Amino acid sequence: MIRYSLSCDNAHEFEGWFSESADFDRQVASGFLTCPVCNSGAISKLLMAPSVSTARKKDELQTLAMDAARKEAMIKLKEAVDTIKANAEDVGAKFPEEARKIHYGEADARGIIGKATPDEAQALVEEGIEIAAIPVLPDDIN
Repeated sequence: MIRYSLSCDNAHEFEGWFSESADFDRQVASGFLTCPVCNSGAISKLLMAPSVSTARKKDELQTLAMDAARKEAMIKLKEAVDTIKANAEDVGAKFPEEARKIHYGEADARGIIGKATPDEAQALVEEGIEIAAIPVLPDDIN
């Protein structure tokens, strides 16, 4: 489809959609195309900027796609975090202590979550205790 900006001899501007350029010419010649305001049959095309796909448009579309993909990834990440939290015991600030007890067989093996400072987390890793950080996400991810 081709969109033309049109004008009648009374300076009323409107637009028309045509299947091809020749379709516009045929409709004007047959008197079928008239101004929707005054019904004049003297219709002409106005100058229009061509609709060109620019790098900016491509960037905008890519940004929209990335935003959608990023949102979907955040939703999946939130679901994973929620599953971990639902299946683990929150031991709070006692996390390093409980992780060591589990690692050395002094406590029953179970999933735990809690808090640790960067130094405490580094010390656990250096002892060979496997841990992973769980991201803190906003509640309004949908």
